[in-house]
Amino acid sequence: MAETGNELTKHINQSNNPRADLHLHTTYSDGALSPEKIVQRAQSAGLTIISITDHDNVGALDEAIEAGKKLGVEIVPGVELSVTLNEKDIHLLAYFFDYKNQKLQDYLAFFRYERLKRAERIVQKLNDIHISLDMDAVLNQAGIGSVGRPHIASALLEEGLIDTYHEAFMKYIGVGAPAYEKKYQLSPNEATQLIAQAGGLTFLAHPGKYTTELELSTLIQAGVDGIEVVHPSHNEARQEFYRGVIHQYFLLECGGSDYHGGRKNDDQVLGVYTVPLQVVEDMRTRLFS
Repeated sequence: MAETGNELTKHINQSNNPRADLHLHTTYSDGALSPEKIVQRAQSAGLTIISITDHDNVGALDEAIEAGKKLGVEIVPGVELSVTLNEKDIHLLAYFFDYKNQKLQDYLAFFRYERLKRAERIVQKLNDIHISLDMDAVLNQAGIGSVGRPHIASALLEEGLIDTYHEAFMKYIGVGAPAYEKKYQLSPNEATQLIAQAGGLTFLAHPGKYTTELELSTLIQAGVDGIEVVHPSHNEARQEFYRGVIHQYFLLECGGSDYHGGRKNDDQVLGVYTVPLQVVEDMRTRLFS
């Protein structure tokens, strides 16, 4: 039977073109799979190096690193942080930091607490407009992970209060909707300094989804070390644009699938949205040379 494009790409990756995926999520944030399962999936997709980048949480890393040792997959420590620029949420990816650094651990614990408080405020707003969602239903969706709006959306869907997952954001909890609540506001400068003091690098995540060129310039001035070039939301023209920016400002590149293990089309991105291993080596060179 002929291979599909996705299967063929994975086959090529496995046989003669080792690749890295530097954007994966587990049950420690809004992913559907455990750290061990993610590593298994990555190995099956022909990936040699991966980074688990859960939101405000590094709890998956010890388990992932152990699984990676058994399966021959290197795990780069990662995390995804939310920052605020001009009242707008921007995501940053961080890599190669000391994930046991106490100052970083304290900050991440604080961010997770603020996520919980935000979720409670959103649920209260939903109740105020007669959407009878209980906070326990949200916590059941989050499990051990950092609580976020995706868990609220999933709880609304499971409770039969909406018809589709995306309806939650469009109608109730998206920006400008009646139950929307702002996140705790961390500035880009604070985030880059936080990661730098823990020995890591910071990258702007999937800028093609929401970042203007002016905002991109501001973030470069704030000290980001690079840009996520490869992402499912970036077509080839968008990738080439960001590579041009990288070369102009002597920045680094990263990229990955933004795999969550439970979203629509997730099975079509793992092993496809990847970067060469040289991308990881360039990060090491920047840090350790």
